[in-house]
Amino acid sequence: MNSFQGDQVQALLTAENEAAFFAALSGAAHKLGFDYCAYGMRMPLPISQPKLVMLNNYSRAWKQRYFEQNYLMTDPTIAHGMRSSMPLVWSEEIGVKSRPFWEDAHAHGLGVGWAQSCHDTRGVGGLLSLSRSDEALSLKELHHITSNLTWLTHTAHEGLTRLLVPKLMPEAVARLTAREVEVLRWTADGKTSSEVGHIMNIAERTVNFHITNTLIKLGAANKAGAVIKAAILGLL
Repeated sequence: MNSFQGDQVQALLTAENEAAFFAALSGAAHKLGFDYCAYGMRMPLPISQPKLVMLNNYSRAWKQRYFEQNYLMTDPTIAHGMRSSMPLVWSEEIGVKSRPFWEDAHAHGLGVGWAQSCHDTRGVGGLLSLSRSDEALSLKELHHITSNLTWLTHTAHEGLTRLLVPKLMPEAVARLTAREVEVLRWTADGKTSSEVGHIMNIAERTVNFHITNTLIKLGAANKAGAVIKAAILGLL
């Protein structure tokens, strides 16, 4: 761990709330040469309307414009982050593909930037975006700061999930017993309670007892919902 990482790790991983976390994150971004910092996090549940959290220090005008134009649906950095965890440096190439968005961003002082996503075993996705008004990112600068940028992406993800997951997705911290996991695995393979009981050499009512417990722990309406949630959260 280098000196930059050592200076930031405690603040990011022990912040008591989102405000303290973002103060540490934006401070780290500034030390790396960026004026603006944004971190977006997407929970995998509920499936129909995943919960989103967005923290940033953009100008009020850009925040309002971003919301009014629904740029969340067309922002190329988000599209890239959804399909790849490789870093993205803002360039003319991606600017051409999303001209209205980039022209708007530049007009609001966002001319140079970098972004990288992170996805964990619970299905939680995060995207760190750093930007500034001018002074293009040179190859020399990127070579110097890339390792710290990637480290910051993953450390920020750990720090923010620690704060948000228990509040926004409490089922993610559920503790299933080995028997409950085994029952859900067989259920996921399409086995009935009777068949699961035969396979596991336990009574059908015992299978249903375990299923009922998983419904409570995962906040699921039925066993299909329990299986889906458990699979998404990496519990199986």
